[in-house]
Amino acid sequence: MPDNQESPEIIHRIEPDTSVETAALFDQLVSLLDSGTDEQLAQHLHGFHHSDLADAFGLLDRPLRKRLIDVVKTELDPDLLFELEDHLRKEVTDSLTAREVAEVITEMDSDEAVQVLEDMDEGDRAEVLSSVPQEEREDIEVGLAFPEESAGRRMQTDVVTVGTNWTVGQTIDYLREESDLPEEFLDLFVVDEDARPVGIISLSQILRSPRSTLMREIADETQVLVPAVTLQEEVALLFEKYDLTTAGVIDASGKLLGMITVDDVMEVAREEFEEDILLLGGVGEETIDDGVLQSSAKRFAWLLVNLVTAALASLVISMFDATIEQMVALAVLMPIVASMGGNAGTQTLTITVRALATKELTSYNTMRAIRKELLVGVLNGFLFALLAGVATVFIFGDLGETSILLGGIIAGAMVINMIVAGLSGVVLPVLLDRWGVDPAVASGVFVTTVTDVVGFFAFLALASLVML
Repeated sequence: MPDNQESPEIIHRIEPDTSVETAALFDQLVSLLDSGTDEQLAQHLHGFHHSDLADAFGLLDRPLRKRLIDVVKTELDPDLLFELEDHLRKEVTDSLTAREVAEVITEMDSDEAVQVLEDMDEGDRAEVLSSVPQEEREDIEVGLAFPEESAGRRMQTDVVTVGTNWTVGQTIDYLREESDLPEEFLDLFVVDEDARPVGIISLSQILRSPRSTLMREIADETQVLVPAVTLQEEVALLFEKYDLTTAGVIDASGKLLGMITVDDVMEVAREEFEEDILLLGGVGEETIDDGVLQSSAKRFAWLLVNLVTAALASLVISMFDATIEQMVALAVLMPIVASMGGNAGTQTLTITVRALATKELTSYNTMRAIRKELLVGVLNGFLFALLAGVATVFIFGDLGETSILLGGIIAGAMVINMIVAGLSGVVLPVLLDRWGVDPAVASGVFVTTVTDVVGFFAFLALASLVML
């Protein structure tokens, strides 16, 4: 750059590691929320990117968050509102009037507006929509008409379409002169007289083509079209499989309704990942900001299920109380069998749930997966049976020949439980999936129950047969 030219000012420069700077901004934010004026606070907020400020909302306690909401809501940034977690977004919208919410979502893309409104009560949603201009309201209502977590809910209705007989020159002139276009877009849809998409074309392809070229000649006819009722996680898999940046969303007749872009899919992937992690842990939609009573209520159901399943395992142990009384060493070794089975089952369960989520496990290869886990259970079962058996003989060597019997018992129980663990880890989630139940919800509890019950029963039953 010549010396006599000044470099342009950079408003927001995002570097690979800004953790120290962001932490300092947050510390200053907390200080100003505690003791600063509204003017100082508003000035300080100019240094935040909306994504960083959304993260800051989640770190603050309720009193500080309430004051921050009072400051930002006067000139609420639509990008900030959209970036907030659902429960935090609701706190912000609850502090606004219906007209104020309407003003903010009018500035959003239709898909973002839908996500803000779908968490509201039906009455509040209707009140907000009544204050939204008609054209934007119709676009939003199209998305809200489809089921939650569907492509129709995620799509952006504002798309750029051109006719099959348009030329590249006409298209470029249209893009330059038309004011009512999306702020950002990468692809255009070529549609027929009935608004059915016949191809998709990127802006780069348009710019590289002669002006006289017909759009239908350079459009990609192998486009991926998604029915509006398709589940959002299936849409995410399509984007990953076909390396998409944009996909058209169609209705039952094949008419183009809107589009889904890769940034929408990234959000879907994050949500689905978080949901599966929470469900596997048995905590549902709990957040770190939930109060004591809320958290307790959300965890209670699965803890109750765990109590029942633990009682089943205890019932099995009580069936062999006489055996345990005669050989205290059995009580020492018993948890090893159950623990190994539980860990093996969890490993298989994790692989299976992931394969079901990514559609890698289908009816075509289910039996192959079951056979594989059976063989893995047999192999690991014998390997760890050998290790556990030798260790038992060594540790309880002072019992003489009894130590050899104990080694054989724990080895036999280990083989049985490892095989059952592998089978239950794949069969149970597959059955739940076939029955329409999310396998991430309950598989962990059931697999742990099976391995505990089978482990205790196999170990104590073998001990009763061999030693008494």
